[in-house]
Amino acid sequence: MRTQVLIVGAGPSGLLLGQLLHRAGIDTLIVERQTADHVLSRIRAGVLEQGTADLMDDAGVGARMHAEGLVHDGFELAVGGVRHRIDLRQLTGGHGVLVYGQTEVTRDLMAARDAAGLPTLYEAAEVRIDGFDTAAPRARCTVRGEAVEIHADFIAGCDGFHGVCRASVPPDAIRLYEKVYPFGWLGLLSDTPPVADELIYSRHARGFSLCSMRSPTRSRYYLQVPLGERVEDWTDARFWDELRLRLDPEAAAALVTGPSLEKSIAPLRSFVAEPMRFGRLFLAGDAAHIVPPTGAKGLNLAASDVRYLSQALIEHYRERSDAGLDHYSTRCLARVWKAERFSWWLTSLMHNFDQEPAFQAKLQEAELDYVLGSEAARRVLAENYIGLPF
Repeated sequence: MRTQVLIVGAGPSGLLLGQLLHRAGIDTLIVERQTADHVLSRIRAGVLEQGTADLMDDAGVGARMHAEGLVHDGFELAVGGVRHRIDLRQLTGGHGVLVYGQTEVTRDLMAARDAAGLPTLYEAAEVRIDGFDTAAPRARCTVRGEAVEIHADFIAGCDGFHGVCRASVPPDAIRLYEKVYPFGWLGLLSDTPPVADELIYSRHARGFSLCSMRSPTRSRYYLQVPLGERVEDWTDARFWDELRLRLDPEAAAALVTGPSLEKSIAPLRSFVAEPMRFGRLFLAGDAAHIVPPTGAKGLNLAASDVRYLSQALIEHYRERSDAGLDHYSTRCLARVWKAERFSWWLTSLMHNFDQEPAFQAKLQEAELDYVLGSEAARRVLAENYIGLPF
């Protein structure tokens, strides 16, 4: 098989890249090791920056997002049982965020790719890539028992943290930075109305919690739990009881409970791979970087990678210029490290670190007191939350 750009991974970053390149007349082929249903079953984040929403429009898939997405002008920090609103629009000159689930982003992009008749090889087993340090990169895989070889001009590694693309890079050609946090997030999805109109980030002696939503009738809640916890040990009743204990009195009284649609535990880590280009292989999204979900940056960072990469590839084919490709890694990493810093900071601010000395806890309290008492500090928080333009 032959294509101009081979995309490994049919998550939102791979699908978005494929859609943008298709609209520019560039051939793409996507290979994905899972089934389409499995990809759609992944429950992920749902806060979109303006740049990500704009990119969905550029890809021609923004109609349902605008019709069903929830515009949020702010969010709340709950500390000591008292809520403090961070007014995003007032603090940033009129900017907010859009709540629209990553599953729905993926669904819209899949539908657009199917409607255009573009090729996606699902259930691609034993994917191997090579030759990306030459002018003739290729991939080999097995699809439903049949051996497939794919030749391409470029390979986009959009296959996530555990994917084959980054793992194919020689160890001496890449540098990895990582911080693993001593806790995870236990998440529960339910068909219940949200406890509030905006997200509530709660710092509590029992641990952090987050009240989020996917729609006016579907809620997503999270609890900070130790890394050793097992999701099987958390019944729905136990989850709801613990969440209620961590909420402020008003939110606890308003909480509507119901059967879980999904429960899972996600460990928290900060991770960056440098560089993000290796010859004709380009990493994007979780293949190159991971952020704690506290700052709602994961999907948005993937979208900014895709914008830079799509622009660079379009420039290559239309103008015969490789300037964008040559600067891809530098442009992405400048944004990545800013998002890593913000996500680390907000995680450190709102979570309990039981293994840290009491001095650290007092610094945490002082930092929170400063943020909540200073308009300048709240503006910095708001500007980082809505994201940098891309």
